[in-house]
Amino acid sequence: MPCRVLLADDHQIVRQGLRALLEKAGHTVVGEAADGREACVLAHKLQPDIAVLDLAMPLLNGMDAIHEIRRVSPNTVAILLTMYTDRAYVLQALQAGAKGYVLKTQAADDLFRAIEEVWRGAVYLSPGAAVGLVDAYLSKEEKPKEPLTARERQILQLVAEGKTTKAISVLTGITFKTAESHRNRIMKKLDIHQTAGLVRYAIRHGLVRP
Repeated sequence: MPCRVLLADDHQIVRQGLRALLEKAGHTVVGEAADGREACVLAHKLQPDIAVLDLAMPLLNGMDAIHEIRRVSPNTVAILLTMYTDRAYVLQALQAGAKGYVLKTQAADDLFRAIEEVWRGAVYLSPGAAVGLVDAYLSKEEKPKEPLTARERQILQLVAEGKTTKAISVLTGITFKTAESHRNRIMKKLDIHQTAGLVRYAIRHGLVRP
């Protein structure tokens, strides 16, 4: 069934390629976003059926963008498109509300299958992602605890992207003092007290690209 799709990826050439493939398959691409915040704005405005989101995007990563998209466009179903196969990312994505988890290493047919499955109410995981999840279940591995709140993850991402505290306060709509307080709390929770360490943590957890 043809769907109205919103694409979000910070690489224009990737978006162009996805648009061509999706339109060839009969879907309508109603909007394109270069970062997570823009994706949320467009989702609110366009109310797409499906949002295909890259995991590592500037300003707001795909995982946290899902939370906001679910709020502003409740009927939009989210699919994460990513290079990350770690089961921790898959579990976090499902917890965030993603209904599809598609690996960029797969063929285009995998994305088409994901759209078909999530649109009819199912959950779809690329085979490579599903294997890790099944292994975790069979080994009774506990889901890793997320030490940071959604707001703290957003602040951490912006810090890792090199934004100043003043810029963070403007981008997030909070006061300078509150932004500084969030930063200090993040450092305390993670026991990381230098910006370089925060950047490495953000890279390891898929908030920013290396």
